[in-house]
Amino acid sequence: MSEPTGTEPIRVLVCDDQALIRTGFTTIIDAQPDLAVVGECGDGRAAVDLAARLRPDVVVMDVRMPVLDGIEATRRLAGVGVAQPVKVLVVTTFNLDEYVYEALRAGASGFLLKDAPPAQLLHGIRTVASGAALLAPEVTRQLVGRYAARIRPADTGRDDVALTPRELEVLRLIANGLSNGEIAATLVISHETVKTYVSRILTKLDLRDRVQAVVYAYRRGLVT
Repeated sequence: MSEPTGTEPIRVLVCDDQALIRTGFTTIIDAQPDLAVVGECGDGRAAVDLAARLRPDVVVMDVRMPVLDGIEATRRLAGVGVAQPVKVLVVTTFNLDEYVYEALRAGASGFLLKDAPPAQLLHGIRTVASGAALLAPEVTRQLVGRYAARIRPADTGRDDVALTPRELEVLRLIANGLSNGEIAATLVISHETVKTYVSRILTKLDLRDRVQAVVYAYRRGLVT
């Protein structure tokens, strides 16, 4: 799919089976000069079809929908083996957090809660469009709370961890669901320093994003 150029608006496809939510998202997004809703739909199959035709930069995807759910739609848009993957930002609620792990595996680039304020939705779209991943701290906490045992294998050897003590400390805080701002406050360091540590961690461990860092930390038994 086409990448945003920085001069053209980020093209967004909104997919949610509730018309009121679609309208709300569309109104919020279209009010921004750097964002543009190019289509909207109410089920996953329509999202897959529209994405192929409209070539959006980001798909804002609900999880539970008729015809084709958001997880399978995400897999078809961004999963392993997809020739032209689309960046998908999944919106979820606390009572749907059992789906988050599966959507991660399906290739989603980010997650937000449906009750997040508009500014977080806009930030999420821009973050995902830039190629970065976004996992709301609240969703991280829910994810690891339910799936820590599931994603930790029997072998938790740490021989391959090549991080400094400070980097390990930052990784543990990421895995516990803290945002960069919260990590900065906890360690009494600057926000930019946290970003540098996160970048180093991802590079050293050959991880795509902080979502993979969370899974890595639990698989290695670095957090409990």
